[in-house]
Amino acid sequence: MSLDRSGPIPMYYQIAKRMREAIESGDLPAGSRIDNEVKLADHLGISRPTIRRAIHELVNQGLLVRRRGIGTQVVRGHLTRNFEISSLYDDLKFKNRAPTTKILLREEVVPPADILDALTLPEGTKVLHLRRLRYTDGIPFALLEDFLPPEFLTISADALEKHGLYQLMRSRGTTLRVARQTVGARASTKEEAKLFEQKPKMPVLTMARTVFDQSGHAVDYGTHAYRPDLYSFEMTLVEK
Repeated sequence: MSLDRSGPIPMYYQIAKRMREAIESGDLPAGSRIDNEVKLADHLGISRPTIRRAIHELVNQGLLVRRRGIGTQVVRGHLTRNFEISSLYDDLKFKNRAPTTKILLREEVVPPADILDALTLPEGTKVLHLRRLRYTDGIPFALLEDFLPPEFLTISADALEKHGLYQLMRSRGTTLRVARQTVGARASTKEEAKLFEQKPKMPVLTMARTVFDQSGHAVDYGTHAYRPDLYSFEMTLVEK
């Protein structure tokens, strides 16, 4: 790494710039591990705080991610998602982000009353309950929990690992027409921190969404959590 040690440009900035160029060129491909701060500092002959700040800059830009027990890895950049009715799986594939899914739970269950109310289903109705962990380039970043009405009970775990949920719903003749959603943030639960390979109580973005089909029937109620260093929502505001 070529560095100007006597010029006015801060060392951390130079290091971050060189690493960003290597990531963007593919010399440091997604999934590559970065040496720890001690090794990098010794190799470059600079202080650990300088290396730490350079890495922090790239983490903030969504180009590096810290994984507990694994270290620092390269990712392809922060994923920004527009507010629209789309599958996260399909969005990732469209952006060549190599999505994979781990099915944590697939069950047919009578859910709590508030879930039945959200889906406008009568008491005692059995629904499909899903919990999935979504990865991009091998890094876990989204925990997705969904409840679907009885017409989707035949969706299999195998299909969910290979396809997006909304793609599977559309293949059954459902047109997703309207969604009502709320976005927020909170501290991660113990399970989320473990699945995301983060320290306990790190922040997560949250979204609760109810999706309605072409007939106005609720066809999905989901509560999702995302790593904010890898994911954000984007919206366009227009004056009335």
